[in-house]
Amino acid sequence: MTFVSSTRLADIGAPPQIAIFDTAIATRNAGDHIIMDAVERELSRLFPLSPMVSMPTHDRLGDEAYRLLSQSAHAFVGGTNLLASHMDAYRQWRLGGDEMLRLRDLILLAVGWWQYQDGVNDYTRLLLGRILHRTRLHSVRDAYTARKLAEAGLENCINTGCVTTWMLDADHVARLPEGKGEAALLTFTDYKPDVERDRKLYAQIRRHYDRVLFWIQGAGDLDYARSILAPDTEMIGPTLPALDAALAGVAGLDYVGTRLHAGIRALQHGRRTVIIAVDNRAAEMGADMGLPVVQRGDEAGLERA
Repeated sequence: MTFVSSTRLADIGAPPQIAIFDTAIATRNAGDHIIMDAVERELSRLFPLSPMVSMPTHDRLGDEAYRLLSQSAHAFVGGTNLLASHMDAYRQWRLGGDEMLRLRDLILLAVGWWQYQDGVNDYTRLLLGRILHRTRLHSVRDAYTARKLAEAGLENCINTGCVTTWMLDADHVARLPEGKGEAALLTFTDYKPDVERDRKLYAQIRRHYDRVLFWIQGAGDLDYARSILAPDTEMIGPTLPALDAALAGVAGLDYVGTRLHAGIRALQHGRRTVIIAVDNRAAEMGADMGLPVVQRGDEAGLERA
């Protein structure tokens, strides 16, 4: 989606520079690109004329990154499961001593908590208290994340759902197909393998659909899928443009799979969707926002969906 500013040149002062902590840098998970596409879309609405600079979350920051941060009016952290109860052990977000000393006033944008966990430790409480803004509102993707941040001492949070869902308003949802299509787009999750249940999922899909396509979202998805899929399965390349081309171009295509953000992308494209929950993200977002989520292994629930 392209946004065109209608502001006249004569009325433009000096638009503030915006920094974005970008989870799609240095990653092999194409789902991060789905999230960051939505983050950039929403920030473009808020700051249509502002230059935007990207910072990595999966890698350490260098001198140039800190220089750009110092020149930025706001720094937003793009939403994914970056937070955890033990940030000293969890390395989804590369934060260490230098970042704790130098980062300040970051604003979360639909960020989530990694898995269901025990209590927040002292290191995490200190780290988040130092680097996150203490007064501005943080956007979190589910109520569980809001509760964990409150436990860490940050109660200035609101549950907005994932930024990828913000375009799924009532009018959009009302236009989604209700009956099953002729083709299915399937995904598996390499870091949450369950061969027996995924084989049953695939068998159900083959009973209901004439054509099956598979999108390779994560680095290990293809190797995992080889043990389950039939040789005639049509493979979709591990990029967001490849996914978008399939969702836009294949007639009668439904989405059924364990990858949450692939399912949300399918909803964005107006496709009938069933997301199979394999962790807290789909379960919590399904409960909070009414996403079409079925628990893994619930064969009867999948038949009803």
